[in-house]
Amino acid sequence: MKKIFITNGTTDYLHQLRERYPSETMLLLSEGDGALLVHETDGETVFNEPRPYEILDAAGELGGAFAVFNNIPVTDEGRPLFEHRFSQRARLIEKEPGFVAIRVLRPLKSDTYIIMTLWENETAFKNWQQSKAYEKAHQKRGTEEGSSQQPSIFPRPSYVTTYVIANEKE
Repeated sequence: MKKIFITNGTTDYLHQLRERYPSETMLLLSEGDGALLVHETDGETVFNEPRPYEILDAAGELGGAFAVFNNIPVTDEGRPLFEHRFSQRARLIEKEPGFVAIRVLRPLKSDTYIIMTLWENETAFKNWQQSKAYEKAHQKRGTEEGSSQQPSIFPRPSYVTTYVIANEKE
C-alpha cells in the first residue's frame, strides 16, 4: 500500500532535502515562515521524523500550485464508519476545472485523517467550493447520514490548512 510521509521545517532546509532525493516523489508546501515536505512512496521514507499516513484513495499526480488539507480527527471506534463514508464519495471533485489531485490519508500515529486536495491555483479551489459538485459532495452534511450528526466519532472539530506549492525548479 502506498504511503505518504509529512515532515515540517524551514523552506530552505526542506528544499535541500528534496534536492538530495531527486528520484523520490516529493511536494514542498509553504505556509508563511514554515513549510511541509510531502513524500509519496511504496517504500520507506527518507525523513528522520515523519508523520506517516496510508493512502486510502487517490486520483491525479502530486503537483499544482495550491494545496488544501482538511484535517479530520476521528476516534478509534469511528474509523471504520469514517472510511466507509469516504469510500462512497461522489468522485465529482476529479472533474472540476483546476483540480490536480486528491489523497485520502489514514493516520498511522495520530487520530487525524487528512483529505489533501491539490489545485492549479487558489481560484480553482474557491470555484469548487461554489460549485454544484461541491454541494452534491457535501449534501449529507447536517443530515442523519452526514458526519455532523455523529459527533461521537469526532473527538475535536475538523480544521482546514492551506499551502502554496513551491515551484519544482527554484
